[in-house]
Amino acid sequence: MEKREPILSAKDIEVQFTLRGQKLTAIRNASLDVYPEETLAIVGESGSGKSVFTKCFVGMLDNNGSITNGSIMYEGKDLAQFKTEKEWLTVRGKKIAMVMQDPLTSLNPLRPIGLQIQEAVELHQGLKGREARAEAIRMLDVVGIPEPETRYRQYPHEFSGGMRQRVVIAMAVACKPQILICDEPTTALDVTIQAQILDLIRTLQKEHKMTIIYITHDLGVVANVADRVAVMYAGQIIELGTAEEVFYDSWHPYTWALLGALPQLGVKGEKLPAIDGTPPNLFNKLQGDAFAPRNKQALAIDFIQEPPFFQVSPTHMAKTWYLDPRAPKITKPDSVRPLSEQMNI
Repeated sequence: MEKREPILSAKDIEVQFTLRGQKLTAIRNASLDVYPEETLAIVGESGSGKSVFTKCFVGMLDNNGSITNGSIMYEGKDLAQFKTEKEWLTVRGKKIAMVMQDPLTSLNPLRPIGLQIQEAVELHQGLKGREARAEAIRMLDVVGIPEPETRYRQYPHEFSGGMRQRVVIAMAVACKPQILICDEPTTALDVTIQAQILDLIRTLQKEHKMTIIYITHDLGVVANVADRVAVMYAGQIIELGTAEEVFYDSWHPYTWALLGALPQLGVKGEKLPAIDGTPPNLFNKLQGDAFAPRNKQALAIDFIQEPPFFQVSPTHMAKTWYLDPRAPKITKPDSVRPLSEQMNI
């Protein structure tokens, strides 16, 4: 990959929430560069910090949460320093838009669909009245909703799940953003509709030259769409590389565990693999590698000292002591070997 300038650069981000007088550190020194027109997937179990991390890019953290360290550089400004809604409105929607996980909660049940898209058009494209209405109808057509003039006047409950997902994508794209964050965009949809939504996002990305960030725990989705993959665990990015590198030459034991739990790798008649144990309690200060208590092959140092990032290739790095030259040779688990063998790695 040639050296490119990132469109957005997050460095050493820490996010804390105050709950019942206690501090929970949800994001722990996470850094990530996002490049123009790429498709980046952020993967990990529920609670790993994927959504919280990306909400920092659009100023959508809950009221009890705040960025307590680090910077998010975008167009020469540090978004981590934004404090007011007025500041965020110069970026949110207009430059960086987000498609939420559940379209029903993103849409107002009391307003027609068309008016909700029109509102986004008026706010971010500066169109008014008839022109804004025509653009809203055009956006419904662009995202593949039949009879857009009729649908313009209908309410969210009159749409299927897949159609509602198309509507929230239309609202986001109507703002003409540079970066579109898709938070689990296909979770509640059946496989056929999932594929249609992913195709739609891919088409819109090409047309509008957008950068796409997918947040997902579905590695099947990732394999189909992502250029690069960031793996998150316990509020940290623990492996980052191209999709091929992460799928076929991963190095972090948590990435192995995620790949090993893929249903596609299951053997017929045998129990589906699962990741042992539970994620750590983020109210506590974590020592060493956060995944060590769940890792049967953990090294002694994993319980004492947090590993740094080690470069596997110019585009691939992993935060694991396994890559230290002094570490004993670790054999990758049988469950991820078929992936490597398919690629002759």
